[in-house]
Amino acid sequence: MTFEYQVSKPYLAGRELEYLTEAVRSGWISSQGPFVRRFEEEFAQYNGVAYGVACSSGTTALTLALRALGVGPGDEVLVPEFTMVATAWAVTYTGAVPVFVDCADDLNIDVSLIESRITPRTKVIMPVHVYGRRCDMDAIMKLAHEYNLRVVEDSAEAHGVRPVGDIACFSLFANKIITAGEGGVCVTNSEQLAQQMAHLRSMAFSKEHDFIHKKLAYNFRMTNMQAAVALAQLEQIDEILTIRKRIENHYDSGLDGIDGITVMPPRDVLWMYDIRAERREELREFLTDAGIETRPFFQPMSRQPMYFNPDWPALNAARFAADGLYLPTDPGLTESDQDRVIGKVREFYLAGQATRRTRR
Repeated sequence: MTFEYQVSKPYLAGRELEYLTEAVRSGWISSQGPFVRRFEEEFAQYNGVAYGVACSSGTTALTLALRALGVGPGDEVLVPEFTMVATAWAVTYTGAVPVFVDCADDLNIDVSLIESRITPRTKVIMPVHVYGRRCDMDAIMKLAHEYNLRVVEDSAEAHGVRPVGDIACFSLFANKIITAGEGGVCVTNSEQLAQQMAHLRSMAFSKEHDFIHKKLAYNFRMTNMQAAVALAQLEQIDEILTIRKRIENHYDSGLDGIDGITVMPPRDVLWMYDIRAERREELREFLTDAGIETRPFFQPMSRQPMYFNPDWPALNAARFAADGLYLPTDPGLTESDQDRVIGKVREFYLAGQATRRTRR
């Protein structure tokens, strides 16, 4: 169905059409076009690191990062239980094994549990900045140093959170803070890692381009047209983050004090506005009837069929998955739009309270 208030829409208020038209008119529509390099350089500069490597998605960014670090069969990568499944899939694509770590009450990886999951086969810690909340990177980097591990940050939902790991990977899907429709980008301070990721994303061609490929690689390239849109988006990122912060603040104040709603901890950048809701499915149906789209939280990785562990119901991640959802976080929302959403949430719970009083 069509929702009046969507969970997310891209904010295309800059030079997207201008740059895209320039790319098409130039004839450079493939990965060889100049917008790719411009985007890589400017995205890296924005994040305070030396190198950017653009690619076809956030998932492929994670895969490239792990491959560049030499992750493969026999290795283990520590992955949060509470994340989108692509985080774990990237590990599996390399032939390594994802080892899951439960979440803390902010939904991010529980740092206090990481050390107990480290084994002689552990090679990488992969924290995810869930819904825009920065993980405790100081503690994670300290553990990585103590155990000689590498760190790959899954920053798909956290444009604007400055990276500190060996590699950080961002998604440019249409619902992300900035977008290219589809796409991803890795950033790093290591020239060697950047070169390796660029080599792997482009089928590992030799310098001679003689069609002898010495390693298994991928066609994970970003097109010049996607990069044109991404560059225009990057030019607006501070404006977009400011708008999203205003949305977060308005929801915080409007939802405060509603019995049945738990407002989640603040975010460093707002990707999605997440809450916990009693009678979640009833609330979602009520909001759907009012033209308001919502989405439930991620499910624990240990509940996924390919990683199934029968003990998943005992996880903290399972507790949050059972009643969590996020509300429309479209940057085009006005305060009036948000008041409509907030009002409907309040109406739902007030009606429930009235029903309970009647039954008494």
